[in-house]
Amino acid sequence: MFTAEVTDLITRAAKNAGFEPAALMAIIDVESGGRTHAVVGARREPLIRFEAHFFDRRLSPTAREVARHEGLAAPTAGAIRNPPGQAARWRMLERAAEIDRRAAYESTSWGVGQVMGAHWAWLGYESVEALVKEARVGLAGQLRLMLRYIDKAGLAEALRCRDWTAFARGYNGPGYARNSYHLRLALSYRRHARRLTAPMRGTRKTESDAILLRRGDRGEAVRRLQRQLTLACYPVEADGTFGARTYEALRAFQSHRGLAADGIAGPLTMEALQEQLPPDAVIPEMDGILAALWRKLSGFLARLAI
Repeated sequence: MFTAEVTDLITRAAKNAGFEPAALMAIIDVESGGRTHAVVGARREPLIRFEAHFFDRRLSPTAREVARHEGLAAPTAGAIRNPPGQAARWRMLERAAEIDRRAAYESTSWGVGQVMGAHWAWLGYESVEALVKEARVGLAGQLRLMLRYIDKAGLAEALRCRDWTAFARGYNGPGYARNSYHLRLALSYRRHARRLTAPMRGTRKTESDAILLRRGDRGEAVRRLQRQLTLACYPVEADGTFGARTYEALRAFQSHRGLAADGIAGPLTMEALQEQLPPDAVIPEMDGILAALWRKLSGFLARLAI
């Protein structure tokens, strides 16, 4: 559980970047176990993970021979494991830095977002030392580093739409499913979203629990469903008629969320749809030109998230 101070810092960073705080908290949960620092000696340091196979590739032949002899480098991933404790990992990094400081820092993932040092130039830092300095100034620096990576990797819209599969694929690589990154992100997001909005929610059931909308229905309830689908990055015209396009958009949403893709908006679907929206989302009342512009924008954002 994040402290009030940490929650406030993450919330401010998330809102400044246009993200939900719960979404950033989910990433921190999955990448660093919800920890924001480690105490190494008398210092507060970012969490790190040293990748010996990365280090192996970045060394000169002479340095590589030394590093392999020291048990700090290997040609294959996983051949040399990270120690379980952060203090031991920092000692490992310091030993590697004595052989080649730049290669060691580039071969390490840093902070709450576990961003690899090797990305320093791509992310716009002057050097790997500058990236490491950002991570070591505290949680604020770690968040800036993580957010810079999310933006540079083109994952902002996937995160805003809470498309955890797309986000995990881009953030963790093609092996994300093997480690269930997308499922862990989704579960963590739901937990944090509920925690952050709990004081604003009562315990009474709402009328949405009794809603059952299907193809052929008409009216304001259908129009609201269509607006919610659009806000959740499944754009459809809010015309109040449950037609073919609304049916397909709803089935796509259900399939993506692991629900029965029957195209019927029942209590489980409505609850999942509400969770897909930001806690403070306002369902817009739009007509005419404004509605057309909103649909075009939503469609554009949805295509970016694919």
